Amino acid sequence: MTPSLQTTQTWDFRLGRKDVGVALVLLAALAVGWVLRMSVENRTAVFQDQATGFTVTYPATWGSTESLRQVMLKVENPATESAFKASLVVDRRGLDTQNPPTLQQLVDRRVAQQGTLTAYHLLSTADATVSGLKSMRQEYAYVVQPIDQARRASVPVVVHAIEYVVIGKDSAYYITLAVPEDEAAGASPLMDSIIRSVKVN
Repeated sequence: MTPSLQTTQTWDFRLGRKDVGVALVLLAALAVGWVLRMSVENRTAVFQDQATGFTVTYPATWGSTESLRQVMLKVENPATESAFKASLVVDRRGLDTQNPPTLQQLVDRRVAQQGTLTAYHLLSTADATVSGLKSMRQEYAYVVQPIDQARRASVPVVVHAIEYVVIGKDSAYYITLAVPEDEAAGASPLMDSIIRSVKVN
């Protein structure tokens, strides 16, 4: 019986080494997959407005989408796990250079405009600097009905938005990142990265 026992022990040892090898290969594959995923998610695309020279960088996986109003840029994240897709909107408004409004006046007008949004609530405002220009950062929340069609209606979604109001040489820019409330924790670092890429002439 002893030889048989020794054979069994040797076979178990070899099987264990084989399992370790498989585990190492699996870990290596997972690591490669993670690196590839990060490289894809961290890729960026650059938008530049030829007329003004305004430039901003955003995630390359986000795609252009239609807007109900004319804006310089609107892109959204199709992978957002919500009927409301995370979006970045850049809106430009020409200024009267003979009698330009102050930054505070622009912010006040913006807040009044946003007040028409359903359940709008201003969360915070703070001074900021964008592309070397004095700006204002504000956060607010509101509610949207992403899909409002017969037999396709979705439940309302609470939206968290971060917006920068920037005054350029002859234009005001409104840079807005809006995400579903459950993605709000990641919105601030993403917006910080986007704002660092902004160039305003």
